[in-house]
Formats: sequence, C-alpha cells, structure tokens
Amino acid sequence: MLLRPSETSAPPVAIIAGVPMATWRLIAVGAGLAILAVIPFMMKNFYIFQITLAIIYAIAILGLNLLTGFNGQFSLGHSAFYAIGAYTAAIMMDGFDIGYGWTLPSAAIVCFVFGFLFGLPALRLEGVYLALATFALAIAIPQVLKSSLVEHWTGGVQGITIIKPDAPFGLPLNSDQWLYAFTIIVAVVMYVCANNLVHSRTGRALIAIRDHPIAASAMGINVALYKSLTFGVSALYTGVAGALGAIAISFVAPDSFTFTLAIALFVGLVVGGVGSIPGTFFGGLFVLFVPHIAEQCSKSLAGAVYGIILLLVIYLMPAGAAGLVRLISSRLVQQSRAGG
Repeated sequence: MLLRPSETSAPPVAIIAGVPMATWRLIAVGAGLAILAVIPFMMKNFYIFQITLAIIYAIAILGLNLLTGFNGQFSLGHSAFYAIGAYTAAIMMDGFDIGYGWTLPSAAIVCFVFGFLFGLPALRLEGVYLALATFALAIAIPQVLKSSLVEHWTGGVQGITIIKPDAPFGLPLNSDQWLYAFTIIVAVVMYVCANNLVHSRTGRALIAIRDHPIAASAMGINVALYKSLTFGVSALYTGVAGALGAIAISFVAPDSFTFTLAIALFVGLVVGGVGSIPGTFFGGLFVLFVPHIAEQCSKSLAGAVYGIILLLVIYLMPAGAAGLVRLISSRLVQQSRAGG
C-alpha cells in the first residue's frame, strides 16, 4: 500500500537543549568567525603570523582532504603542489613585479593543470602504489627547484626573497594584520566552495567512487575523469595555500618543501578528521603548534615528545577532532531526547 505524503514520517531532527543541530552549527560558525575577527586586535604580531600560517596549512589540508577523504585517493606528495604554488607567487612578485593578489589565481591554475596531468597516469595506480608515486613527486620537486635548468627563475638553493605587502586603501593595519585578514577572506571563500562541491551532485559522485568505484562506474560515473579532476582541484587548493604561505613568510627555498611537509599535511588530515571539512582547521593548528610545544618540552627529545602527543591524540580521538565533536553531539542529542 502506498502512503500519502502526509502519512510518511519525516526523519527525526537532532535537537540539543531545544535547539536544532543546524542552528547550533550556524552559531558555532558565527562564533568562530567572530573570534577570528577580533584576534588581530588582541594579539602580538608574532602570534597573528602563527595563526595565519595555521589557516594556510588548513587550506592545504582541505585540498588533501578532498582527494583522500572524499575521493579515496591516497597522497603523500602534496608538499610538491604547495611548493609549486609558493614558487609561482614568488616568481610573479619578484621577477615580474605582479601584485600579490594576482598570484593566487595564477597559482591555482598552474597547480590545477599540474595536478590534473599528474592524475592522468596515476589512474593506473591505487592504494600504496599511488602513495609511492606521490612520494616520488614530493622527493623530486625540491631537487628540480635546485636544478641549474630553472635556477634563473627559482634562485636555486638560495631561494627567493619577496617583500611582505602592506594593507591597501590606507587601512589602519600593519602587514601581519592585513595578511591575516586577507588569508581569512581567501579561506572562507575556499571553504564555502569546498562545502558546496562536497554536497553537490559532483561531490556525491566523488564519494561513490571512494566507496565503490565499480558500482560508481556501473551507475554511469566517469571514474577516470572524476579522479583526474579531483587531483587537479586538490592541487589547486594546496597551491593557493602555498602562494599564501610564500606571501606570509616572504621567502621560498627548496628545502622548505621537503617530504616532512607532506607528512605534516597528512598528519593534519588524520588529526582533523578524514572526510571532515571543518576538521581541517584543527589539523592546521596541530601541524603548526604541536611541534613548537614538543620543542618547548624538550629540545633534545622534541621528536619523541611529538610522537607521544600524536599517539595520545590518535588514541583519544581515533576519528580525529571532527569525530570527537560528532560523538559529543550525538551524546548530547541522546540526553536531550531522554530528558524530553
């Protein structure tokens, strides 16, 4: 027997303290943006600079998350795309005297093309073999940047020094405050775009490929095209982060983009939560601040302290920070229903 629309039961709405979860999410987003807005007026320039770098790392981790968390392609080479984006910005600013604002779309285009082209031959690889290919990319790029063939552009081992931009339009902000605000604006735009992508028809196709590529292909999804495009979009995000990082640090050198950076981005992905967009911000904070905390605890055993902290985080939050938030939210919803 078919049920009339009025007879069908709507899925229960998650409610905490009488307020729907959707409203709590909006409150959390609003509170987060409000906190970010007042940070540059309450902290010293050094801490503003550090938080700016954490947000930049979060954007790079977001790009990796689109590839690994939502499409299921494993990568250990995103430091290469970060380096390409950084050098694109540095070369444009230092060699051609182009404004820093134009370097971001340029880095995005260059990294998208590079990622898409790398993704095409990588279609034949999966799992650990794809990880090995991306690992080779992460090892090769710093050496290529040192090569005499491109030394005229990249500065070789010495790298490139650029000038940190001042605030435009006479805004009463110093360089660190303006770059912080500029990075926030870029991050908000990219996070909104990523959220729309994941919740669109294309995003559902990416998740279907991740969960079962054969079934996705049987449903008419062009698996090869979507995988290559996802590699390109992931590289685009990481490249923009690299350009922002070059502008913020005002210096690029090949040794700044070693395999250690690739591992750090992957660690940030796991700590924040694989397949979680908001969790990438926690991953960025972890990547930047935890190594400093470990060094402050013991300079001679900084690596060991970092490893212990990482093990504790994985043990306490096996699904990452986003998984912990979801677990707490579900417990609160259950308590709210039981109390109601």
